[in-house]
Amino acid sequence: MNTPPPHPLKRLAAYSRQYRRRVILATICSILNKLFDLAPPVLIGAAVDVVVSQEDSFMAGLGFATVQRQLVALGIITLAIWALESLFEYLFSVLWRNLAQDIQHDLRLDTYTHVQTLDMAYFEERSTGGLMAILNDDINQLERFLDVGANDIIQLITTVIAIGGAFVVLAPSVAWMTILPMPFVIWGTLKFQQKLAPKYAAVREQVGFLNGFLGNNLSGIATVKSYTAEAYEVGRIREQSELYRQKNEAAIQLSSAFVPLIRMIIVLGFAAIMIFGGLLVVEGRLNVGVYSVLVFMTQRLLWPLTRLGQTLDLYQRAMASTNRVFDLLDTRPSIPDGLEPLPLADVRGEVAFEAVNFRYKWRDYEGYTDNQPHVIKELSLHIPAGETAAIVGPTGSGKSTLIKLLLRFYDVGEGKVCLDGRDIRTLHTHDLRRAIGLVSQDVFLFHGTVRENIAYGTFNATLDEIVEAAKVAEAHDFITQLPNGYDTIVGERGQKLSGGQRQRISIARAVLKDPPVLILDEATSSVDNETEAAIQRSMERISVGRTMIVIAHRLSTIRNADRIFVLENGALREQGTHDELVLQDAGIYAGLWRVQTGER
Repeated sequence: MNTPPPHPLKRLAAYSRQYRRRVILATICSILNKLFDLAPPVLIGAAVDVVVSQEDSFMAGLGFATVQRQLVALGIITLAIWALESLFEYLFSVLWRNLAQDIQHDLRLDTYTHVQTLDMAYFEERSTGGLMAILNDDINQLERFLDVGANDIIQLITTVIAIGGAFVVLAPSVAWMTILPMPFVIWGTLKFQQKLAPKYAAVREQVGFLNGFLGNNLSGIATVKSYTAEAYEVGRIREQSELYRQKNEAAIQLSSAFVPLIRMIIVLGFAAIMIFGGLLVVEGRLNVGVYSVLVFMTQRLLWPLTRLGQTLDLYQRAMASTNRVFDLLDTRPSIPDGLEPLPLADVRGEVAFEAVNFRYKWRDYEGYTDNQPHVIKELSLHIPAGETAAIVGPTGSGKSTLIKLLLRFYDVGEGKVCLDGRDIRTLHTHDLRRAIGLVSQDVFLFHGTVRENIAYGTFNATLDEIVEAAKVAEAHDFITQLPNGYDTIVGERGQKLSGGQRQRISIARAVLKDPPVLILDEATSSVDNETEAAIQRSMERISVGRTMIVIAHRLSTIRNADRIFVLENGALREQGTHDELVLQDAGIYAGLWRVQTGER
């Protein structure tokens, strides 16, 4: 039997345990502020008592003989109470708001840190916009509740206890009339909460979908414009935004009905006190000053209950968001980290795939499915340390999948991948990836300067080291011609640079990292002949003293490799040097070579 997950409020309280002292202090300030806020009706009742009873008033019993002294004393007490109320309002406001900021800061960092531990399959199956909605919008919802809602709940509880106790002491015969609506208010609140919770969960889910569409469209704005699909995309966003509006509308209609219904229950208690309390005064059974206090206190007790609607709205939105955040935190990586350290200085760079089988798990609406064909089939290959190996083959033959397996973006289904004779599943993933440099065909540059992008991953590099890496990558010359040289902003994803320039900056980044194993994944797939020649010259320099794995469609790029592995449909079909493979007239590699050289 599956154990139901704990309530999100309990999980939030457990998460915020480190802030317990600050929560207690903020709660005390909220309680004191409300107690001083409730004092004016008592002072009004005392003033009425002074005017009516004069020397026989309650204040006279405290030692203030004349009416003037009694009123002056009440005035001084009033000033002190208002000053203290203002002081504690300032304190609870600062404490709750700063607490909200700190908790949301920590929760966002913890969630983002956790997200980075998840494997690549998780990100390939989910939209960036959906994750952004959780990391940003959902955590902000929690902040809004802590800013306002927590204080409202504490002060409401304080009001009920303080005024309810005062009624029992001052007028026990009519106290029940004020308390009578309370069970109905609490019952109605719980009922509304039950009905609102699924509606706000649907709202938060739709926010994720909408953000996913927006993020995807903005990332692909060049494609949208080039295919003149602006109207189509506006239509898709309109559809998702309309669904969001409808889900919010359903929640708003229900939450808006709360206050009018609760108000009608509250007015019954207020009217009862006015009528029956007034009759007791007329009969001489209740002091007129106490009656004034009761009337004012009834309003102060019952009227704040109408704010339960707003507080409940904030609470349900926050709990729906909290559920989504903690669900993300509960997601466990499917690839466990290895236990063995891998000192970088000890890595020689020998790579081996031993009888590897692998297939992707595709996810549909019913979950993951394992019935997909194998992408890699019984593949074994060996790359000695310090050699340059090339992997070629038709599109879809499994070339890039081998690189993902080597980097442990995925784990093999059968067999093993070894680095220096050690199964990479036993190694610390951080150490493994630190020993491997990747230049991907899909170059990603961060919004920042050329210098920052080259130094990414080697953040303590000096400018001289950065320049030297750029020279090795044949990037220095074009960088110096940019408006601000190495301090030129490249734009989001490096959009201000050409494809070849981005590729060479990516190579410089890998050179600066100086890994024992360097992978070039289609590094020349989208560059001109001049850039390809520059990259080839770079490859000759950076391959010295390290293992290099090159994936290429352009066979001219890898003709000087120490060994070439030819894949087809996930299986190793041929291997050898360029000259050896070209001589195999009926071979796959020889056929690809003839096509690219124009012989066929």
